[in-house]
Amino acid sequence: MVSPDFSAMRRAMIDSQLRTSGVSEPWIVAAMAALPRELFVPADRGATAYMDRSIPLAPGRALNPPLATGLMLGAAEVRADDNVLLIGAGTGYVASLLAGRVASVTALEQSAQILEHTRRNLKAFDNVTVVEGPLNAGAEEKAPYSLIIIDGAIVELSSAIAEQLAEGGRVVTGLTDGAVSRLAIGHKRSDAIVLRPIADCEITLLPGFAPTKEFVF
Repeated sequence: MVSPDFSAMRRAMIDSQLRTSGVSEPWIVAAMAALPRELFVPADRGATAYMDRSIPLAPGRALNPPLATGLMLGAAEVRADDNVLLIGAGTGYVASLLAGRVASVTALEQSAQILEHTRRNLKAFDNVTVVEGPLNAGAEEKAPYSLIIIDGAIVELSSAIAEQLAEGGRVVTGLTDGAVSRLAIGHKRSDAIVLRPIADCEITLLPGFAPTKEFVF
């Protein structure tokens, strides 16, 4: 059996998925071209690592398509002095992309099934801290954050996470409305965050972000 040519796959991903969809910011293209995406998926799924679809990692958890990652990082307007909260760290792919670009990353994951991989993949980065806990609770210990990236889709933003974003900070996330998912960005102004959709995109719904049910009497 011939081994997959992962370098060629990465080049094809950049040319056919990212550049054709407007993802052209040099640091994003360079980081995604250099990082071996196949290391962040189960071994038996390595050959599909660069396809334009989500790859299951564990029940309720997936590595989102490359385009979703590229668009999300572009919308985030990542800065060198950012203190980032990454919600839904998965096996560490997005945190690895961010590590060389920002001051610090708090990578939050709740799936015990993949946390061992998260920690192994991120142990080389001194500015990345892996935190285990419910995704919808955020990680209060290093708040406030100048940038919160929710690497997946939500139905509504929890108040706990909104409170952890610094005034003037940015939040980038996926939003789901029935069968439709979109990327969205919001800025915190006077303690309020309004999420504005920016692009339709396949992105996996994260556990724990459904709206709170209201009882009607």
